[in-house]
Amino acid sequence: MALNDTYDARIRQETAVGAGAQVLLLALLGPATGMGPAGWLTGLAFACATWAVLRRAGHRSRLRSLGPANRVTLGRAGLVGGVTALVADSFASAPPVTVLVALTAVALLLDGVDGRVARRTGTASALGARFDMEVDAFLILVLSVYVSARLGPWVLLIGSMRYVFVAAARFAPWLTAPLPPSFARKTVAAVQGVCLLVAGAGLLPYPADLAVVLLALGSLVWSFGRDVRWLRRTARATTGARAGRTRQPRLPEPTPH
Repeated sequence: MALNDTYDARIRQETAVGAGAQVLLLALLGPATGMGPAGWLTGLAFACATWAVLRRAGHRSRLRSLGPANRVTLGRAGLVGGVTALVADSFASAPPVTVLVALTAVALLLDGVDGRVARRTGTASALGARFDMEVDAFLILVLSVYVSARLGPWVLLIGSMRYVFVAAARFAPWLTAPLPPSFARKTVAAVQGVCLLVAGAGLLPYPADLAVVLLALGSLVWSFGRDVRWLRRTARATTGARAGRTRQPRLPEPTPH
């Protein structure tokens, strides 16, 4: 068996285990929460999509295995799948809020663990960073859908903003340029999940939940706006530098005597 085939087999095994764990979680949530067909179908679709996308990405990146950090992220993805199933089921019947809050809280708490594991084990990779980001973004989208049922459809702006940014990059390629590390950006991203979790728990009165989610939306708009301005300035500076080099006068060629 070729070496690449061995690596692909490992990736297939690890992603299959992740999908199996997701199905097991759904099997536990189903009887405990009385989850209906909508929740089951959504949860299974999430498990299949995660398995297929991660398997393909692992093959393209030629990783020997997912590694410890990506396994943590895969575990978080399973929790997000459980939250997604409960939120989908909430449109048919009210889910137990305690279970939904517990799954979300654990997924949020584990958000920083995979990055630390990657750094300590020297297994950081572009795949791991993208996988972590996509899991975070999808959890925020699902939570915004859940909270919007109580506070209004405007909450969906929080969950959809990142996907709108990605879609806009197809028409403005300068948006795909790498951004410098930012503690403020990481803080704002963490705030989104916490604020939506607080609002989704339903422990505060309506005005307080409204204020919390508005705070989250405002900080997110500020963060995206700051990044877009930085990318735009960088793109203009790069274009100007290239144009300047192109317009440099050329010295006349010497004429033969």
